[in-house]
Amino acid sequence: MYIPIAGIDSSKPDPKPERPETTPPVPMSYPDIQTGAWYHDAVSFVHSKSLMSGFDDGSFRPEAHTTRGMIAAVLYRLDGADTPNLSDFQDVKPDAYYANAVAWGASNGIISGYSADIFGPDDPITREQFIAMLYRYAAYKGHDVSARADLSAYTDAGALSAYAAENMKWAVAAHLIAGMTDATLGGSLPATRAQVACVLARFCTQAAE
Repeated sequence: MYIPIAGIDSSKPDPKPERPETTPPVPMSYPDIQTGAWYHDAVSFVHSKSLMSGFDDGSFRPEAHTTRGMIAAVLYRLDGADTPNLSDFQDVKPDAYYANAVAWGASNGIISGYSADIFGPDDPITREQFIAMLYRYAAYKGHDVSARADLSAYTDAGALSAYAAENMKWAVAAHLIAGMTDATLGGSLPATRAQVACVLARFCTQAAE
């Protein structure tokens, strides 16, 4: 079933800031998040939980691509972890805002790199990569991840990476993510910040039930 709140196709990447996130303002006052936008409530939720925040210029940039480092940091915050550590990834600098998060995620089997040495923290995360990390996090927290949806209605389901297919079936069955259209999942497309906010809001709401 198509859920409009998650179905935005952002094909144009926004400029990547050097320092993606700052302390969130209270109350939410992002000038680029308009009341009535399909992602407004989700952004308000992740903001209120301090899971995602804005950029140095005060904007949220809902259509900007989310990076792999950002998702590691978001899941780290969601877990409430506070374990300073260093990962083995050579491209994760010790003073990076996501350094502890990447080390935590890697040590708990939640995130993985392109290789043992490369994580790619500043690379845009794809929708299937994001769902794979969220699936592993859900399993790590002991949530039921057994649900599976039939993806045959999606014409690009066969294009999902082998590691991501079961994860995506779970996310669709759990109504965490919808297709880019009624017939496409867009697993290889970059996940926008608005899309990530919506999936996280749904996940947290379900976890609280």
